[in-house]
Amino acid sequence: MKLGIHSYLFTAGWSDTDLPVLTVCRDLGATCFEIAIGDDVDFTIHRTRQAAEALELELIASPGGLWPSECDLSADDPADRARGLAWHCRQVDVARELGATAYTGALYGHPGTVKRRQPPAGELAWTAEGLHRLADYAVRRGITIVLEPMSRFRTHLANTPQQVMALIALAGHPNLRVLIDTFHAVTELRDYGAAVRACTDRLWGLHACENDRGAPGGGLVPWADIFTALRDISFDGYLILETYNTSLGDFAVRRGVFRDLCPDGAAFTRAGFAFLRAQLASYGLPAPEGLPDNVGETS
Repeated sequence: MKLGIHSYLFTAGWSDTDLPVLTVCRDLGATCFEIAIGDDVDFTIHRTRQAAEALELELIASPGGLWPSECDLSADDPADRARGLAWHCRQVDVARELGATAYTGALYGHPGTVKRRQPPAGELAWTAEGLHRLADYAVRRGITIVLEPMSRFRTHLANTPQQVMALIALAGHPNLRVLIDTFHAVTELRDYGAAVRACTDRLWGLHACENDRGAPGGGLVPWADIFTALRDISFDGYLILETYNTSLGDFAVRRGVFRDLCPDGAAFTRAGFAFLRAQLASYGLPAPEGLPDNVGETS
């Protein structure tokens, strides 16, 4: 099992000045680190890659930065769908240069674009076609494409893991996987266990956080159902903490978090990792890779 951290726990936008964060995260027990990339994210790719490789820290890329709204694999306009494919392929190229292993997110649409209408008859088919082409481009560059369902407030296309699995079936490409975000799922799911089991061997990982985007544990997310289902499908993948650091000016507010849920990324990580480690042990799931016994425990 791999425990990871999203860059937004520590920085509003990855840059060369953030390289020391990699050491902090490795010292906290992370073996993977997700970096949000995009048109407004400016950093020296080889420096981040070299720093991560020196720490034996696996990198993952996701489009959290500027992503033009017209670049959308699900758009009605074929020209916008072509722009979307080209834009995502450029991000895959960045991921490859970064040495990342996966490119993940709501890649089937554009987060924040919610079309409140009866969908056109061909919408899922042309979206799946774009995903197939993206997955094929990525597999030849050693990058796994991982699709994240999001709530109805972020997308109309795929709100549940079952809907993402249906898109994957339409796309018909082996290089497509699923990431379940436990925050988004609260709005959409009545049975977390069934959603996890529906993904079977396509489940790549979880963004693990509570229903309020706080550290996992103590909220409304039914963790017992999740970890029972993870055990049932013999899951051994990625568990990544994701939220927005609330001490970085108005960063979290601009992302829709109005309470002080993560003023300290390291403290959030310690609490989150301690909870996840306890769950893994309790349900007989594989122990985290390379994690010292005392790391992640609260004092």
